[in-house]
Amino acid sequence: MVDMHTCTFCGEGLEPGTGKMFVRRDGSIFYFCSTKCQNNYKLGRAPRRVAWTKAGRKALGKE
Repeated sequence: MVDMHTCTFCGEGLEPGTGKMFVRRDGSIFYFCSTKCQNNYKLGRAPRRVAWTKAGRKALGKE
């Protein structure tokens, strides 16, 4: 059984064998679909304030 993960930043689904897994020192696990998502997370941006993410579209009332 292959696990399907979602991107921690944008909320998109990850195909098996793609993306990056980032593990913090405290043991929390983050999955990123692209370097765009990974860099936005490192910059400290909130997904709900970025228009192209699922959380951002929901906050703007688009979905």
